[in-house]
Amino acid sequence: MIAALQQVAAGDEAALQRLYDQTSAKLFGICLRILGDRSEAEDVLQDVYVTLWRRAGSFDPERGVSPVTWLAALTRNRAIDRLRAGKGHLHRPLDAIAEAADPSPLASETLERDQAYRQLSTCLGELEPEHAGYIRAAFFDGQTYASLAETAGAPLGTMKSWVRRALLRLRTCLEQ
Repeated sequence: MIAALQQVAAGDEAALQRLYDQTSAKLFGICLRILGDRSEAEDVLQDVYVTLWRRAGSFDPERGVSPVTWLAALTRNRAIDRLRAGKGHLHRPLDAIAEAADPSPLASETLERDQAYRQLSTCLGELEPEHAGYIRAAFFDGQTYASLAETAGAPLGTMKSWVRRALLRLRTCLEQ
């Protein structure tokens, strides 16, 4: 999938179609779960793929984040943004839209976010690989404690303890 993202960044429409075929069901599920409205979820999913087409080059495999995790985080953020915005954006007059602020982040914000991603990736790398995987699955892929416990074949309470301890270690690392 990393190669496909690089091809999309180079303008390969077929690579975008392959990524869509491989990921759209999962990403739509994230949108639908957050928004609870099929039409809104479809709009957000389209926005995600338009953003992917424009910004695929910003994916950096050196950060240690899988392409699916990166896409899921992008999707989750877009869906939450839509949820927070409410449906009021559908009824604004066109004149008001022309005066709207540019939603693109400032360069300084982008640099800070990139630094935070690198720091998070480094700190996740310091955790036991299995526990880092649980953190990624829970917070980037949206899995529940119950599904993590079932996958790992561990009791629910044990999984909660593992994730809590891993989060505490992660917080300690990030605070340094």
